[in-house]
Amino acid sequence: MKVRDAMTPDVQLCTPEDTLRDAAEAMAALNCGLLPVTDNDRLVGMISDRDIAIRGVALGRGPDARIGDVMTSDVKYCFEDQDLEEVCTNMGDIQVRRLPVLDRNKRLVGIIALGDIARAHAADGTAAALSQISRPGGQHAQA
Repeated sequence: MKVRDAMTPDVQLCTPEDTLRDAAEAMAALNCGLLPVTDNDRLVGMISDRDIAIRGVALGRGPDARIGDVMTSDVKYCFEDQDLEEVCTNMGDIQVRRLPVLDRNKRLVGIIALGDIARAHAADGTAAALSQISRPGGQHAQA
C-alpha cells in the first residue's frame, strides 16, 4: 500500500504571515494540534499547539505574533508514492505521529497520521485500538 492510499488529502494550511490566533482558531475548529505552513505552495514549516505555547506564549508573544516566528522549520515529510510500511518504520524511528505528504515536485498533497495508518490496517487488533485512540473527540479533546 502507498501513502497516497491512506493519507488525508484535504489539509488546512497557514502561512508564515498568519497570526498565532489564526493558527489556534483553525486548530480549534479542526480539533487538531498541528498545521502545515506553506509559502507559495511550498512547505516551509509546521506549527503545533506546543509551538504556540512554548515559543509563543511562554516567551511573551501575543496572539498577533506571526506564525513564522514560532513555527518549526525543520520539517520531516514523506512522499505520496512511498510504501506505507516504510513510512511507518520511519515515523517510529523519528518519533512522530504525523507527517506531511509531498508529491515528487515537493508540493504538499496531504498528511499521514497514526489514525490514517490504523484505518488502513483495520484488520490488525493493534491498529483497531490505535484508530480508536487517535480519533478526534477523545477524553482530552478541546471542544
